[in-house]
Amino acid sequence: MRTGLLLGVLALSTLCARAQAPAPPDTLTVATLNIWHDQRDWPARLDLIERELAALRPDVVFLQEVLQKEGLPNQAQAIADRLGLGYVHFVSIDSVGAVKRYGNAILSAHPFSETDERRLPPLDAQRTAAYAQVEVGGRPIRLYTTHLHHPPTVEGRGARAMEIAHLLDFVEATGDGAPLVLGGDFNAEPDWPETQMLDRFRDLGGAGITWGPPYTGVDGRRIDYLFDAADPRLVPIAAGVALDRADAQGRYPSDHFAVFARFVLP
Repeated sequence: MRTGLLLGVLALSTLCARAQAPAPPDTLTVATLNIWHDQRDWPARLDLIERELAALRPDVVFLQEVLQKEGLPNQAQAIADRLGLGYVHFVSIDSVGAVKRYGNAILSAHPFSETDERRLPPLDAQRTAAYAQVEVGGRPIRLYTTHLHHPPTVEGRGARAMEIAHLLDFVEATGDGAPLVLGGDFNAEPDWPETQMLDRFRDLGGAGITWGPPYTGVDGRRIDYLFDAADPRLVPIAAGVALDRADAQGRYPSDHFAVFARFVLP
C-alpha cells in the first residue's frame, strides 16, 4: 500500500473514531460561604477567600453576610471580580440607593436568564432569599441562597421554620421545575425540626462542621448546607467542606467554612 494512501486511511479512521466518541458532559461547581462581612482584617481574609475559592474553580458561588458601606465596596462584587465571575445578583432589605447595604448574593460565570428575590417572614428577622437561573450547556439550572435567623432558642427555631416555609413557597413559584441547587447559612443543625422541613431535598457536603472553631472558640456546628433535588438531569459527583484551613498567621478565610458540590449534566 502506498504511504500516502495508508496515511489517508489512518486519518479517516481517526476522524471516524472522534466522531463516534461521546462528548464530555457539561459540569457545574457550586460553593456557598458566609463571609462574616468585614470582621477581622477583611483585606487579608479577602485574599484567602480568593485563593481558596479559586482552587475549587467554581461556576457559581453563594455568599451570605455580604456588606457594602462607605469606604467598603460591595464585597460580593469584589469577590466576583477576583474570581472572574461576571454576573452578580445581590439582594438586601436595604434600598438600592442606600450607602450601607447588607444581604446575600449569587455569583456566576454564566449569564442569568432570570433573577428574583423574596423577603422571608417574620419580617423583623430581616432575612432574604435570592434566586437566579442560569443555562449550562443550553439547559436551565435554578439557584437559590439564603441566610436564616440565628438564635438557637425556641423563638429562633420558630422564626427559621417560618422562613423555610416561605423559602419553599419561593422555590415552588420560580423556575418551572428545572433542576436546582439551594444553599446558604441556615443557622440550624441537621437534626433540628426546622432543618427536617428540607427533607424533600438531598443534603450535599457531608457531616463536617461549618462554623465555630476558627474565631469563636466554641464547639463547632454544622449549619451551612448545599441541597439539590436528586434530579437525574443534575448529578453530584463530589461534595464536601472547603476553606477550612488557616494560613501561616493562623487566619481563616471566615468564621464559617465553605460547602461545595460538583455536578455533571448527563
